[in-house]
Amino acid sequence: MDWDGLRRELGDWYERVRRDLPWRRTRDPYAIWVSEVMLQQTRVKTVIPYYERFLERFPDVAVLAGADLQAVYKLWEGLGYYSRARHLHAAAGMIMAQMGGRVPSDPQVLRRLPGIGDYIAAAVLSIAFDQPFAVVDGNVKRVLARVFLMETPVNHPPGHARFQTVADRLLDREQPGRHNQALMELGALVCTPKRPLCPQCPWTAHCRALQSGAVPDFPRRVKPRRPGEQFWVAGAVLKKGRLLLTRRPDRGLLAGLWEFPCDRMDGAADPAADCAAMVRRQVGLHCAPPQHLVTVRHAYTHFKLRMALYLCPWQGGRVRLDGPDHFDWVRPDQLDRLPLHGAVHKALPALLQALRGQ
Repeated sequence: MDWDGLRRELGDWYERVRRDLPWRRTRDPYAIWVSEVMLQQTRVKTVIPYYERFLERFPDVAVLAGADLQAVYKLWEGLGYYSRARHLHAAAGMIMAQMGGRVPSDPQVLRRLPGIGDYIAAAVLSIAFDQPFAVVDGNVKRVLARVFLMETPVNHPPGHARFQTVADRLLDREQPGRHNQALMELGALVCTPKRPLCPQCPWTAHCRALQSGAVPDFPRRVKPRRPGEQFWVAGAVLKKGRLLLTRRPDRGLLAGLWEFPCDRMDGAADPAADCAAMVRRQVGLHCAPPQHLVTVRHAYTHFKLRMALYLCPWQGGRVRLDGPDHFDWVRPDQLDRLPLHGAVHKALPALLQALRGQ
């Protein structure tokens, strides 16, 4: 294998076709770090407006560290995987408190920050600091699997080290940041999962999958288990024109986001009655018979959610002292000031329409 030729051809191709993306216009380690966190499991087109709004609101580590986490969540709303936002905020605090306010260039120090694993560390170190670390993400694995005809499944964690070894061998150590971005760009624009644009690839003469007619067979994958479905019942308690919202715990599923009181109720025989009982149990409020508004579906990483939302007119009681750690009574026109999770957003139009009809 002509490793030098591969590097040269990839670099020349990248200079011709590279996209003008906002995080490619800077060498600021903070801005590059933010972009790489947002780009995890999220499309570039989706990330761009979030990235621009985030840097406008939190332009540097100090501003982010001093911000309220709820404000960070609100700006992240809709981007998903909210633990990324929580880790960014926590890491910014550590950088200010322990690292002199600068994103560290020491690999061992950088990896100690919350949310920074091998991939993000390699991206920041190579792009911002020109250090020779090879990135390996889904795009890179797909390219390597086809070019080198690698049988290792791309979604099998124990096999990750094999892709890392090849990526390390291929890395252009003189321009590691450009090389990493070029390899990811190749996977994003040309060596795509379906219908790859092989005639446009700079490596057509080297790709073993292309030469053997096996491009559709690579990369190999272990068939994942289908995510299960959960059924949640949520109660929008309405009292004197205001709705009760509660905040989820700071750790775990949908950490720190706001929602209507809800609970998982798979196999519920009478969801409306169960909803009223759930509201009494969780927050200590008595409601009139709940009115079903809508049932929405939303897919999270490890499961699919079906959530039934009920309107629950308040009849009596106060939010119990041993109930939710954080709650608020919010006017319908104030709902957009709190970070809500995806299923709640999908249910809101039906709720607001019902309230307008009262």
